[in-house]
Amino acid sequence: MPSYPLRALVLRKTKLGEADLIVTLLAADGRQVRAVAKGARKTKSRFGARVEPFAVADLLLHTGRSLEVIAEAETVASHEALRSDYERMAAAGVVVDLLDKISVEGQGEPQLFEMSNVTLGVMESAAIATLPLLVAAFLLKALAMHGYRPSLDQCASCADDTCDSTLFSPRTGGCLCDGCSPQDPAALRMSPDARAVMRALLRSRMADIEALGVDDALRSEVVRLVVAYTGYHVPARLKALDMYAKGM
Repeated sequence: MPSYPLRALVLRKTKLGEADLIVTLLAADGRQVRAVAKGARKTKSRFGARVEPFAVADLLLHTGRSLEVIAEAETVASHEALRSDYERMAAAGVVVDLLDKISVEGQGEPQLFEMSNVTLGVMESAAIATLPLLVAAFLLKALAMHGYRPSLDQCASCADDTCDSTLFSPRTGGCLCDGCSPQDPAALRMSPDARAVMRALLRSRMADIEALGVDDALRSEVVRLVVAYTGYHVPARLKALDMYAKGM
């Protein structure tokens, strides 16, 4: 049975039989891999926390007929703090749920893995009040990597770069100028400050987002806009994001 090494982020795990797990992984090259961790649910399993969601591990995989088989696992980053705090776990859950939905077997996006690992690391120590902005920043950046960067500097419909509209259209792809606003009656109201914060989230490093100093009301507005944008462009229900948005 051919074997190969793989560094990967654990996205989720599913029970298989009486003692095994199917583990969904984001490989370092950005593709999705599904593998069986045999005996992982046993008390004395050699895998343990190494295949828990949010953990990054160096794995040795055996190639199987339909699923890979995990032969060895060594922890690179456990991100244990995310599993021991409810609010951090909820925020990190949005990250791995999105990755599960947008990553594809056999199709890589290397930057996605690096950004995801950095995001989870920042979420471990960031102030609780910053977590929603980190979630929003991750969603915007991940969508941008997949070709869905929102248009915030010009009209998403006519490309007017003098657009100063207060309308944001998930369907059209960003801001709408006054002339194009009738194209989407469902467009959302967006304050100039929210627009500025969304721009900042796209260009800022995850480690710098806490320093933006966004107040509660503005943070809630930004998250609402980003959730709507994500929901429109991701063709799958993001349960973790739905729960997170309702809990804010």
